[in-house]
Amino acid sequence: MATIRRLGNSTRWSDVVIHRGVAQWVEVAEDPTADPFGQATQVLQQINATLEQIGSNREHILQVLVYLHDMVDAPALNQAWDAWVPKGHAPIRACVQAGLSGNYRVEMIISATVD
Repeated sequence: MATIRRLGNSTRWSDVVIHRGVAQWVEVAEDPTADPFGQATQVLQQINATLEQIGSNREHILQVLVYLHDMVDAPALNQAWDAWVPKGHAPIRACVQAGLSGNYRVEMIISATVD
């Protein structure tokens, strides 16, 4: 049976779960008072930090599931996203509207390969 590594785990969730060379985690903006573009930019920067922590990079992202509080925020998300995704290495992505709590405008679930 393959080992499952959990980083930053608590009683409710783990920050990152790694299994069979694939890491999965969730990111929300550290500052939910920012506008949609600011929150998307924060989340993408946080993804960079997690990738570095687990020894991976943006070229190894397999999939990103994006949850927006309101689809009206999609253009702001896409502006941040397009500047962030490495050319020729875009992951698969889905974007849906969801009832996010508080002032959160964006949440992302990420899957990436690790060595």
